[in-house]
Amino acid sequence: MPGQPVNRDRLLRRLTELAQIGRSENGGVTRPGFSPADLEARRYMVREAENSGLPITVDAAGNLWLGPRPHPGTTTLVLGSHLDTVVDAGPLDGVYGVVSALEAVENLTSLNLAHPVTSVAFANEEGALHPQPFWGSLAASGQLPTPTAAPTAYDGTLLRDALTRAGGNLDAIDQARLEPHQLLAYIELHIEQGPVLERERIPIGIVDAIVGRVQLEVELMGAAAHAGTTPMSGRFDALAAAAEIVLAVEDLPAADWCQVATIGRLEAAPNSPNTIAGLAHLTVDVRDADEGRLRQAASEAVRQIESVAQRRTVKASCTRAASSQPVLTDAALRRSIAAAAARRAVPTLTLTSGAGHDAQMMAAITPAAMIFVPSIGGVSHVPHEDTSPDDLVLGAQMLQDTALALTSHPGSLA
Repeated sequence: MPGQPVNRDRLLRRLTELAQIGRSENGGVTRPGFSPADLEARRYMVREAENSGLPITVDAAGNLWLGPRPHPGTTTLVLGSHLDTVVDAGPLDGVYGVVSALEAVENLTSLNLAHPVTSVAFANEEGALHPQPFWGSLAASGQLPTPTAAPTAYDGTLLRDALTRAGGNLDAIDQARLEPHQLLAYIELHIEQGPVLERERIPIGIVDAIVGRVQLEVELMGAAAHAGTTPMSGRFDALAAAAEIVLAVEDLPAADWCQVATIGRLEAAPNSPNTIAGLAHLTVDVRDADEGRLRQAASEAVRQIESVAQRRTVKASCTRAASSQPVLTDAALRRSIAAAAARRAVPTLTLTSGAGHDAQMMAAITPAAMIFVPSIGGVSHVPHEDTSPDDLVLGAQMLQDTALALTSHPGSLA
């Protein structure tokens, strides 16, 4: 039988109130990881969890646990996502999963369950750090690389200081690591961030795979010169080379190298209207659900960048800034989600996530799955990101029902 209903008013109230934290005049939300707005959102969630009598923990990586943190002697079901955002984001990416996870824990914690259930807001999922990624789920899953330089936060301060402000401890970062035997599974509820569910008029998506990603930082070094006095044949224009590279990267999916490819950031210097650009920086983002294709696409992107640079007589430097491997979600968890939906006669659709998520990292140490709800217009990372209230509540219900089924008796993932 389906479990008790989620508290609709509480769920939507929390989402509305959190959308005001980091809100800009145009309605967007800006909460980079470890920023004052991110810390305020974390304090908000702490107050809400404390009002429900739940234990609160911040681990060394800054991950916020709303409910009992997994520990030896337990096999805990973890539900969660993240509270941080990109610049000028919408109100739902990440935060919807955290709020819904807390809702499920509040409704299930008093039951006599075979496995404990808890919720987590992973730190800095959107990666507002440089030069190396620092994601809370990377630390929790034991995959955080040893820094080769001193990482800095969104505002240029050292990661060590930013992490301390969030309650973490860089010197004890290994203590954030979870062991597989402590975990039953990890499930993340999220807006789709794409158009498929809305187009197909299906309210619940069950994710079968999460694409991998390679992100390259590219620097093109030409020669700045006067725009009026320098002949076209004597130019070493870094921005013109960048323009060719933008189009070459865009063509990678059409040539079947990868699923999608994007250049989302381009900066030129000196960035003057009457000066030839002597320097250009850009990011290349390639994604695919197949690891081999992803690797080949990244290599092809580098080859084309070097080819353009050679032809235009500029120097090119390509550095792999971030990468993640594609992962398949757990088949038994997918069946559990489908069964929960069937009990309420809710239609579902299996689909692949084109965005990266904390579930991608957690899959390295425990069975992991994701539930999607429709995104209106298929958009995300923009102020007008939205999902209907009914779909938000239904997604939270599917998360809670699945969690109840998994934790009600031992061996539920067999």
